[in-house]
Amino acid sequence: MGRSTINTVDVKADGIGLSSRAGTALLALMAQRLGLTDGLSGALASTRERCSAHDPGRVLCDLAVMAADGGRCVSDLQALGGQPALFGDLASVSTARRVLLSISDDELDAIRQARALARQRAWRAGAAPERVILDFDSTPITSHSEKELAAGHYKGGFGFHPLLVSCGREVLAAILRPGNAAAANASDHLDVLELALEQLPERALEGEILARSDAAGASHDFAFACRETRIGFSLGYTIRVPTREAILALKEAAWKPAKNADGKARDGAWVTELTDHVNLEDWPQGTRLICRRERPHPGAQLSFTDLDGYRFQCFITDEDGADIAVLEVTHRAHAEVEDRVKTLKATGAAHLPFHSFTANAAWLELALLAHDIMVFTQLLTLDGEHSLAEPKRLRYRILHVAGQLTRHARQTTLHLPADWPWAAAILRAFKRLHALPAYG
Repeated sequence: MGRSTINTVDVKADGIGLSSRAGTALLALMAQRLGLTDGLSGALASTRERCSAHDPGRVLCDLAVMAADGGRCVSDLQALGGQPALFGDLASVSTARRVLLSISDDELDAIRQARALARQRAWRAGAAPERVILDFDSTPITSHSEKELAAGHYKGGFGFHPLLVSCGREVLAAILRPGNAAAANASDHLDVLELALEQLPERALEGEILARSDAAGASHDFAFACRETRIGFSLGYTIRVPTREAILALKEAAWKPAKNADGKARDGAWVTELTDHVNLEDWPQGTRLICRRERPHPGAQLSFTDLDGYRFQCFITDEDGADIAVLEVTHRAHAEVEDRVKTLKATGAAHLPFHSFTANAAWLELALLAHDIMVFTQLLTLDGEHSLAEPKRLRYRILHVAGQLTRHARQTTLHLPADWPWAAAILRAFKRLHALPAYG
């Protein structure tokens, strides 16, 4: 094993142009390249009381970079502010806090418009998903104090219960809700659907869109709203007595093998269509009911609705297609939204630092900004495992790398450690970033 030489090294705080977060500059530069920084500046222009040194929109963008970098509260901005050679002169903690507290509903709308414009540019540059599928999900956020509208949630904890919509790797929209908000609230689903559609580029709105959710989103109001806006739906369906009886009455020949995402048969799983066996008159015309039965993995506990060693799950959809196994694969992919929830929490949403509900709603939008910046940086500048890496790994390898800025002959150079294992990946990322078309 190697031996550390730190005991024989003199330590002095006299370095110039040093940064412990050289890779984080990718995030700040990506926000500028996509026009997000200037967009936020315009969004918060009305909150600027005087011609002060710090533009509120740029302060908000700095906070988003901080959250993507791993910050959990406003005071963590000091980690970037303490490195002016790379990140410039950042606002103080008190100024940044005032910016967040100045954000009302009008400013939130303007911030969302700035996000939508940046997304349009990112998609045009190559970050667009293969198919526009809107995944709906809610998640609890724990609060360790009695903040405004914090309440007990369905998992037995205390805090908030936001509802969000993702598309591919991105989280398009989220609304903050009290902790006791119902997971199956149709009105909230309609509100967040509208916010998500506002985030999509015009070309995406003209194409095919699918709304996907678990049983919490399976309401008549939501399904009919999708139909009115020409959006397909694939929603989890709660198994009640009529559905249960229809499943048990089926003959074995009615079941066909289920498939995996690669198109191969899924071991121990079968699918069938129940559309003609259950009353679906209250749902939009063309609604289909599909059921999957599967042997649970070893150690899983069966519920009282599971019989003969099988676990049954149903969903309704208005998608066409003779191969119901393919439709079931598409619906099962809704589970990917859990990864989006996890990464959103890793970019600031896991902790709501204010007592005010309005301020915490602004912080949630800040987390969405941070998530956008992180994902666009991965999709447009990184490759291989780093384009898919979780925020924690990305910070260890790419963002939190030491660097030194030097200036010579009017040329500024950022020096990275020559022996850093991922230095080549960082260099490629900066080159690709500079090659992206500027938004202007």
